Order: sequence, then C-alpha cells, then structure tokens
Amino acid sequence: MYHILVSDPMSEEGLRPLLNSDEIVCVQRHVDEEENLEKYDALLVRSGTKVTAEVIEKMTNLKIIARAGVGVDNIDIDAATKRGIVVINAPDGNTISTCEHTFAMIASLARMIPQANQSLREGKWERKKFLGMELYKKNLGIIGFGRIGSELAKRARAFGMNLYVYDPFLTDERAKEFGVTPRTLDEVLENADIITVHTPLTKETKGLIGEHNLNKTKKGVLIINCARGGIIDEQALYKYLQSGHVAGAAFDVFENEPPGDHPLLQLDNFIATPHIAASTKEAQLNVASQVAEEVLEFLKGNPIKHSINLPTIPNEIFEKVQPYYQLSKTMGSILSQCMNVPVQEIEVTYAGEITKLETSVITRSLLAGFLAHRVDKPVNEVNSPMVAKERGIIYGEKHSEKSKGYSNLIDVNVIGQGTNFTMQATYVKEYGPRIVNLNGFNTDFYPHGHLIYIQHIDKPGVIGQVGQILGNHNINIAEMQVGRKEAGGEAIMMLSFDEPVPDEAFEALSQIKDITSIRRID
Repeated sequence: MYHILVSDPMSEEGLRPLLNSDEIVCVQRHVDEEENLEKYDALLVRSGTKVTAEVIEKMTNLKIIARAGVGVDNIDIDAATKRGIVVINAPDGNTISTCEHTFAMIASLARMIPQANQSLREGKWERKKFLGMELYKKNLGIIGFGRIGSELAKRARAFGMNLYVYDPFLTDERAKEFGVTPRTLDEVLENADIITVHTPLTKETKGLIGEHNLNKTKKGVLIINCARGGIIDEQALYKYLQSGHVAGAAFDVFENEPPGDHPLLQLDNFIATPHIAASTKEAQLNVASQVAEEVLEFLKGNPIKHSINLPTIPNEIFEKVQPYYQLSKTMGSILSQCMNVPVQEIEVTYAGEITKLETSVITRSLLAGFLAHRVDKPVNEVNSPMVAKERGIIYGEKHSEKSKGYSNLIDVNVIGQGTNFTMQATYVKEYGPRIVNLNGFNTDFYPHGHLIYIQHIDKPGVIGQVGQILGNHNINIAEMQVGRKEAGGEAIMMLSFDEPVPDEAFEALSQIKDITSIRRID
C-alpha cells in the first residue's frame, strides 16, 4: 500500500487515477497540517507548497515529488536528488491554454477590446476612436518555436496570417514539418506587424527585444509577451509605446511580479493580465492528470517521462559513473554554446576503461547539458532523449578501442546545418576532468569557472592584445590554453575566469581585428 499526500488544491477529476487505485491511500492536506509526514511515498504540489530541505528531511519514506505545472522553483531539487527522490513536473499540460491566451491578447490589441469596453462602461459611445486592424494577411512574428510557438503558428494560419519565425535552434526538418521558413531576428523585427515571444528566459534572451533593436520594427507594430518577464526590456518598450512607434503591447508576465505601480500600466495602449495564461480549467485538469498518472506508473516500477533530476541508481554504480557523468554534462554545455546553430545529430564515442561502465547514463547526461541551453523546460538525463527527439536531434553512442593514449576518452561530434564541432575529454583521478581536443585543436584545460572561447588568426600580438584588454579592465585570468593547427593559420584560445567578464571588456575583445569568433560559456 502506497501513501500519497496532495498538499495543494488540485482537480479531483485529474487525481482520479490515484483516488480509484486500490493500492493507493491519497490524503489531501497541506504539509504544514500533516503530523505523520514520514509515512508518505509521494508528494503532489502546485506552487503554493514550499518543498524545502527540511520538509524533505521529515518525509523519510518519500520516493517522488510531483509538481502539477511547469515551474519547480518551490522545490529544493538538490535536496531531493541527494535523497534519491525523483522530481517530476507537467510541462505540456498548459501549452494550449497559454497559446490561446496569447491569441486572445493579439485579438484584443488588434481590435482595442479592453479600451472599448472601458469606454462603454464610462457611458461613452466612441465608435470612431476604436478603429481596429484585421489579422488577415498580417505578418505574425513568432520568436521561439517550441511547443507554444508551433501551436500558435497553426492558429495563425487559420486566420490567414503570414508567419515570420525566429528560433536559433530550429532545424530545417522541424521548420519543414510546420511549413515555416526560419528567419533572422532582424528579419522578424523588420517585417512583422505583430510580434510575440515564446522563449525561455536565459542570459541570451534577457532583453532580447529592447532599446538596441526596437527601432528596427515597423511603425505601428503590436508586441505580446506571455512567456517570461524580462525577455522584452520594459523601460525601452515604455518609451516606444509613448512615442507611438509601437502601437500597442500586451503582457501576461513582468520582470518583477506583481508589477505594482508599473509605468506601463499607466499607458492607454498597453493591456495586461496577472500571469494567467495557463489558468484554465482544462490546463489545471491536464497538469493534475499528467502527474497523477506518472506517479502511479512510477510506483508500479514503470519508466516515467518528465523527471527533472537524477534517476535513482545504486550507490556503488553511481560512484563509478559520477565523474564521467559530470564531465559529459559539462562537455554538452560547452558544445551547445560553442555551436550556436541548429543541430541534427550528436555522435558519442567511448574508449578505454569507461567502456566497462553503463555509458547510456553518461550519454544522457551529455544530452542534458547540451539541451539545457536550447529548450524552455527543465531537462536532465532522464528526459533528455525525449527532448532531443522533440527537437529533431538524432544521437548515438559507440565503443572504440582507440583511446589515443588515455586510460579513458569521451569523443563527441556534433553535426549541424553545414558544419560540425568536435570535442575530446578524459578524466584523470589525480587531476580531474580535462578537455584534450577542441574542434581539432589539441589542448589541455580544466573546464571550470566562467569561460571565453576565442577563434583567431595565428598572428603575433593577438594573445598580447587579449591580455592587455583584460588587464586594463582589472580582470584576472584563472587559466588560459591556446592551440593551433599550423603557423599563421587558424588558432583558438580558451580562457577561464573566477568571475563573469563584464560586457565592456567582452565587447573590447570582440573588436580585436584578428579574432574571428568569441563566445561566453557558462
């Protein structure tokens, strides 16, 4: 008999698989009100319950935590992982609701429905004031083409709209599947009559639309954000709304929530909702149903789809795999950031002692590190194969006898559109993980801290200029590795720092004449 605690209000219909099971005792009570926490095998929550390390410590029999929704900020993932507790969520349950809310915002802006409603309630009859815009044949710019962006595209077509899609990780195959043509961000900004964002909030997407590029948009453009606060620079948008260059904007999310007395809320051409895009009866039913079914499958000993932390494996096996597991995740992260293009295939080859271990876990960890920078949902080695499949990425692993003199070797080849990127790494017990080859350049560096990867022409003075600029900005280099294939040809530098390199220093480095490419890697 399994005991399950449902700590937050959830759809009873969604919980039906658990409530109807003869092997489940389901209690609906907040964790703070329950005295016998040690008896529960599973904990189901929404955003209201804070699953702290202290709560986890008290639930000594806990095997799985399920979040009925996407965000898991209220769950101490590290504490759960250390205890071998699986954490799952329901990333797909609110896709349609968010998509439909976005389209409702688009229609509301185009026809000024909130403003007209308010005017009528004030006793006015201002038909001429609210001259709207048809959606038919208008250009819709979709920034981010994941689950929600692709659903939005389907609905836009029904309205006869033209699609301009930007997603740096959108493959040609996936674009063809949905009948869209990938565009650059500038192309979307310059051509779209309506722009909507559907990307995760990362260091790359924070302020993705702001003072630096809003001037590229059409005069009279409409802008919508039902994704994450901070993707659109709110101060810059305020300026462009005031001037009338941006005719209207609609937000469901803000950088700081609740927004309080936000300047945008004072503008007549701005409409907003209080982060309710996923708040529908259907979405709440879907997320409850998803986690209920997955928890039931997990307790039966069956595989689960939406785990966001480490799988539970025997300690003796995990101890042997762990160094390579950490190394492969780091490799995946570096590769993803170095190769900022759509990817079709990832090839992993193992050689040496590592071939005696369960390498599938290591491969999954590499995928997780790679995909973490490319998707808008939590990803780890449990769900990374499924996420890779969703993104149209093929992956495979093989074992080789060619360890190239190392006791163990991980060799990765990432194949993208018209290019590829390779990396080789090893783990030495006395020295830790080492990257020994980067895209054909022999090197030897410890992948830690904040990294900068530079491709340049092998000329006298380039390395000196890099050092001088960093010195002028009082930046200390923790480690530096260089590599070249031939004198005067292509060369690379990999630099590590204890602290992030400021934007002004990074920009100065990018202006060095003989540097052909420079990337931050975290």
